[in-house]
Amino acid sequence: MDWNFFRYPLDEIPFVLLVLLIAFTLHEFAHAYTAYKFGDPTAKNLGRVTLNPRVHLDIIGTLLILIAGFGWAKPVPVNRGKFKHPRLMGIVVSVAGPLANLLIAFVGMLICYILFKFHLVEAMSTGVYEAVRLFMKLLIFLNLTLFLFNLLPLPPLDGYRIVEDILPLHLRLKFAKIEQWAIYIFLLMVFIPPISRVTLGPVFALQMPIFAGIDALLSGIFGYRVDWVKFLLA
Repeated sequence: MDWNFFRYPLDEIPFVLLVLLIAFTLHEFAHAYTAYKFGDPTAKNLGRVTLNPRVHLDIIGTLLILIAGFGWAKPVPVNRGKFKHPRLMGIVVSVAGPLANLLIAFVGMLICYILFKFHLVEAMSTGVYEAVRLFMKLLIFLNLTLFLFNLLPLPPLDGYRIVEDILPLHLRLKFAKIEQWAIYIFLLMVFIPPISRVTLGPVFALQMPIFAGIDALLSGIFGYRVDWVKFLLA
């Protein structure tokens, strides 16, 4: 009998946790650091401008990713009233978190190119190769997922805050009325397959075009293309 209640195979859980530690920490740090640089010391005063994972990780949110495939870290408090240009700077601070996840995915692909460029993959034992392959796969695709997920225009996600700062006041007030229903909308999108297919499906399908775009850039720089099908997608 299979007693694994997690979304991932048990032997992958340590790798998933390590990737989430990196992804959540850098995501929340990016919010906190950007807000601090733009004049809001709220996160700084709470000790959130740090790369210490313990400050940013939420135990329940992390466990839910392992079990259900979605979750959260501790949100960074931001006081937009401290910014010189509250709405513009608010957008930049909101975008900083998802961009951190996109940057991690980019760095992950860059590392893969370097491994192949210097023939380091060929020097690995079978066990090391499989561990590196799994870690890089999770590092790249979990961060692409988090990048896209956090841009969804649902509270309390970053995408909602971005839309909130873009809209004029009268539309912001109307948009705010959906906040009380956001969790129910989100649960429907996640757990009802027909709804998920037409909402989250197209969003997460953007992972591959983004992946292909980064790959095109890196292949142009390095002068060759990594065999992703063999290395990560098999």
